[in-house]
Amino acid sequence: MRSGVRVGVDVGKVRIGVARSDNHGMLAMPVETVSRDPAGVSDVARLVAIVSEYDAVEVVVGLPLALSGNRTASTDDATGFAEMLGRALDIPVRLVDERLSTVSAQSALRASGRPAKTQRPVVDQVAATIILQHALDSERSSGRPAGSPLDLNGRP
Repeated sequence: MRSGVRVGVDVGKVRIGVARSDNHGMLAMPVETVSRDPAGVSDVARLVAIVSEYDAVEVVVGLPLALSGNRTASTDDATGFAEMLGRALDIPVRLVDERLSTVSAQSALRASGRPAKTQRPVVDQVAATIILQHALDSERSSGRPAGSPLDLNGRP
């Protein structure tokens, strides 16, 4: 298992959930929710600052595929955002399948007793944590980084 902090990102149309790992890549934890900037300026700048603050070695962006595995409009949106982020960073960005992460996050929050009304501000952080933890667990079991590296065209 590679050492170093990873940052996990759940890209939504309105908000971006952010999580980070510990330095050993064992445990993912929520960081914050960033408001999505239609121009892609303030949100990317905030994520660059978070990556710098934690001295991250890699960013894992959730890739929302349809249950069938096909690409959707959300897939293209997340990939486009990952590309903007990748161009602003000097560390690798990987795209990781995130099917059902938001549903899992909502279920976890509901199971913890959190009222639905108060879930909205944190559900994206929890989804990012689930995405990142899945990537960490996958790397630990396979010995290879999870997902696909982002290429210059933003496609996995």
